[in-house]
Amino acid sequence: LADGPQQTPVARNEKASSEFGYVGIDAILEQMRRKAMKQGFEVNIMVVGQSGLGKSTLTNTLFKSKVSRRSVMTTEEERIPKTIEIKSISHVIEEKGVRMKLTVIDTPGFGDQINNENCWQPIMKFINAQYEQYLQEEINIDRKKRIPDSRVHCCIYFIPPTGHCLRPIDIEFMRHLSKVVNIVPVIAKADTLTLEERNFFKQKIREDLRANEIDIYPQNEFDEDAEDRMINEKIRAMIPFAVVGSDQEYQVNGKRLLGRKTRWGTVEVENTTHCEFAYLRDLLIRTHMQNIKDITSSIHYEMYRVRRLNENNTKPNGQPAIHTNGVPEHEVLSHEM
Repeated sequence: LADGPQQTPVARNEKASSEFGYVGIDAILEQMRRKAMKQGFEVNIMVVGQSGLGKSTLTNTLFKSKVSRRSVMTTEEERIPKTIEIKSISHVIEEKGVRMKLTVIDTPGFGDQINNENCWQPIMKFINAQYEQYLQEEINIDRKKRIPDSRVHCCIYFIPPTGHCLRPIDIEFMRHLSKVVNIVPVIAKADTLTLEERNFFKQKIREDLRANEIDIYPQNEFDEDAEDRMINEKIRAMIPFAVVGSDQEYQVNGKRLLGRKTRWGTVEVENTTHCEFAYLRDLLIRTHMQNIKDITSSIHYEMYRVRRLNENNTKPNGQPAIHTNGVPEHEVLSHEM
């Protein structure tokens, strides 16, 4: 063989592009950004808790818009329903050229009945029904290029500010629903508690969650790396977030701020020394929104999809199949809208 010019192989740890100049691989990020901006984003948030805990006000405060169900309903509708109802309302919000379709799913009637036994079941059915709807679209031969996503990405669960511990209804709900949806618990109307009461209550809630093996978001097992774990550990140490909601602005030290005015001062909603609303907003919107959606798709929905595709329609004795969450197969699509 003739001796040719010797080529020095590029070391495994060396960047090949440093030898030959700029390739442009990083441009993929701009391509992805442009595509995402064209398509827009969508997120579906469910709010659960008994009436009077400020669910609508907090939702409006989160997005600084009148996005809650109560903000758009008539006064005739303002009543406590006799059964749990599931009501969805969608809005398109735009900020700095970024367009997002937000769907807020409300659950009026939850926890407001004399007998609240199994009050989690209609909500479980609704969440499963959205998974089923997505699955049916996905397995179509001529499926849509972009499947409409009505899956519930996050459930904000409102805990009343009792200052003691979780109630049986809270434990029962989160124990069942944490298996199928990302749950973020919050202490509602936290300005009714002193700082000492608030810290004690948060500690008791964390103990109750651990004792009942309730895995709330962000879940330990889904931390992707050491950096993720470090960020999420700080969030887990703060949960449940003690929040205050308000859509009223007040003048404080020459600035217009969202808050609740009392005889002894103004509770500033976005001031982290007053409440933890800002931490909740950052988690849901600014830092973890995509991760919440990813876990919904790759974990919760995937578990549902695998189970549905593997299970038989009926048991050997001809009885309807029962889901692992206790909801009969034939009821999976029965829900109120």
